[in-house]
Amino acid sequence: MKRKILVVASAGGHWHQACQITEALPAEDLFFVTTMDELPQMDGKAPFAIVADCNKNTPFRFLLCIGQAVSCLLRQRPDVVISTGALPGFAFIMIAHFLRIRTIWIDSVANAEEPSLAGQKARRFSTLWLSQWKHVADQVGGRFEGSVL
Repeated sequence: MKRKILVVASAGGHWHQACQITEALPAEDLFFVTTMDELPQMDGKAPFAIVADCNKNTPFRFLLCIGQAVSCLLRQRPDVVISTGALPGFAFIMIAHFLRIRTIWIDSVANAEEPSLAGQKARRFSTLWLSQWKHVADQVGGRFEGSVL
């Protein structure tokens, strides 16, 4: 049975790690969401959607992103949502949780000492929460399955 997988990642390192992870998945099962219009085209990732970028200092943009997450998830109806962060990924993980869609949060490899702020928030909404550092996963009761990089 084919599963539709929605992959959410902010521009930058989050996007790069998401692209590496999805190399192991069938392309026809994937739908990408990011915050910068040029990224999916440059990396040959399609189909895709662009959402508002936001952070802890832009609460109104976060609300916009939540609305975009609701719309996208209802339109795409994925079986699983995977995110490598940052705050837009958390918005999708949170909304997917309330829609009873399975979720996987993969905290960025850059967070070597503690989970990212978005990762900390995503923990309670994630079906599976992974850190790319074993000691960080152990701190928060997450799982460590290896590192992308």
